[in-house]
Amino acid sequence: MKWFGALLILLATTWSGFEAARQLNERPRQLRQLKTALQALEAEIMYGHTPLTEASLHLARQLAFPFSRLFERFAEKLKTGETNVCEAWEESLRAIWRATALRQGEFEVMKQFGETLGQYDRIAQQKQIALALIHLDREEQDALDKKMRYEKMAKSLGFLVGLLLVILLI
Repeated sequence: MKWFGALLILLATTWSGFEAARQLNERPRQLRQLKTALQALEAEIMYGHTPLTEASLHLARQLAFPFSRLFERFAEKLKTGETNVCEAWEESLRAIWRATALRQGEFEVMKQFGETLGQYDRIAQQKQIALALIHLDREEQDALDKKMRYEKMAKSLGFLVGLLLVILLI
């Protein structure tokens, strides 16, 4: 019975380490998805002359969760007309943020982007998208650095903490 408990402790802590490593791995991938979404939004606005609501719906169909849900909620809020663009963007961001591996820095970048969304002509909007992409590039580089530095350590630490607990308890 003791060995079964020891095995459960070891499995739980190892799983925790692998989960922490997955989060480190997921963040750069989601940042790339977000950058792709902004570039697609730019193309819809600049070259397709698509209204923001329609552009958001097009993006929602093209993207994977959670960003598909972001643009879907954003389009829904714009369609109802109950809020302005900035509020609709921020509410949509807050609704999906917990489902992402992204951090507060990325949230602030996207929130600032939402404050400019729909406020300017197409050329100025293109510049705002470029600015958001630059900030997301910086965040992606930071995420990749952290992934390279800590991913293997998180996996090993999970196992080793479990092993330590098992040794102390037995």
